Formats: sequence, C-alpha cells, structure tokens
Amino acid sequence: MVDRQFSDIRLAALYDLFYPSAERDDFAFYLPMLMSAQSVLDVGCGTGALLKRARASGHNGRLCGLDPARGMLDQARSRADIEWVAGDLSSIDWKGEFDLVVMTGHAFQVLVDDGAIRASLAAVRRCLTDDGRFAFETRNPLARAWETWTRDMADEIVDRSGTVIRMKHAVEQPVHGDVVSFVTTYTSPSWDHPEQSRSTLRFLGADALRAFLSDAGLSIVEQFGEWDGQPFTERSTEIITIARAARSA
Repeated sequence: MVDRQFSDIRLAALYDLFYPSAERDDFAFYLPMLMSAQSVLDVGCGTGALLKRARASGHNGRLCGLDPARGMLDQARSRADIEWVAGDLSSIDWKGEFDLVVMTGHAFQVLVDDGAIRASLAAVRRCLTDDGRFAFETRNPLARAWETWTRDMADEIVDRSGTVIRMKHAVEQPVHGDVVSFVTTYTSPSWDHPEQSRSTLRFLGADALRAFLSDAGLSIVEQFGEWDGQPFTERSTEIITIARAARSA
C-alpha cells in the first residue's frame, strides 16, 4: 500500500521543502553515477528531484522515474523531458534497458517482506544491461536510527505561501525484529487539523542484504557506510551498495 504521505497531493507537495535537493548528501553521491550512465531508472523516484537534477546538469540520455504514488508523480511531471511511470517493480517488464537502476531516499526499506524483496530484486536484475549497476542504500540496523525519531524532534519549513508547517515522527512501540512502523504528523497554525501518515520500514542487516542480492543474481561491487565514501563497518549509519549482475564461473 502506498503511504498517504506520498499519495496525498498536499503532503507530496511538501516533500521537496522538507528534503531540498541541494542539501541531500545522497543526491551528491549518486549524481556522478547518473551522469556517466546513458540510461537510468529511478525506482521510487518520488517528486523526481534526482532525475531533474541530472537533466539540468546536462544528462542527454534516457531518464525514467518509477513511483506508485500519483501525488509524487504529479510533482515530478513539472518536467516533461523525463519519462514518468506510475507503478512499482512488480508492474513493469523492462528487460536489459538500463545501464543504472537507483533507489534513493531509503526507498529500498519500504520492501518489508521477503517476497517483495525477492521479486523487486529480480525485476531490477531483468532491467539491467549486462554491464549495468544497481545503486541503493538502507540504514544500518546496528545504528538504530529509529530511536532518534521521537515526538520532541520536529522539523519546520515555510511553504511558498508563507505558511509554517511542522513535521514530527513517532515510532510505534515496541519494535520487534527488523521492521519499524511510525506515524508522521504534519501541523500548521493555518490548517483546521493535523495531517498524518503511517509508514513501515525494514532494517536489513548487511549479511541478509548480501544473501538477497545473491539469490537475485546480483553481486556487490562496492559498499560504503557514509555518504562521504567511507567503507562500510558495523558502526556505519548506512549500507550504501553498488551491485551488478553476477558473473558466471
């Protein structure tokens, strides 16, 4: 099910204000990969900010964004020289069409159950050219990032009309295993009532992630733990992975 935060038009319009493209370390990390690939698929593209940034930076090849949330795609379609496709990896049948597939903004963590992970990775594998790469990240569960998502930690922005909007998260307790659910609440003095959305994410460990990739015929080329390129360790906040089709022995 698509999170209401991303399907609701009003909430989707807030996304880039809370997470501005120019300030995103993940975009700075992934952009050079996009610029060196002739054909790129952004899975869970959201408002399309990364693909738009690539096009604005001079990318002249194929750029395609895939997302199930129509509210987000409504924002993305402000730029018409990029393909925008409504759906997810289970709804497409591309074969060998992309030099690079990316999943940014921790979109991979939305794949909660084993079946969804396996099906999605198999679809990614089919999408890639023989020498293509799959680049994505998931939060390192050992860093326990969800413990910082508390009600007293709020972000605040001012939208284009001058309206102040606050966003805060509350994790549903207790947390069991590697799946975390939380509620995001948006409030504003100019609104009649708060807006809420519920999200569920999976925090896969590095060993489990490697096993899923291997089962899908993908092998890890590089793995980083921070956006500045530091190698992955148990103390890293992220598991940033670059994978490719596994070579036959």
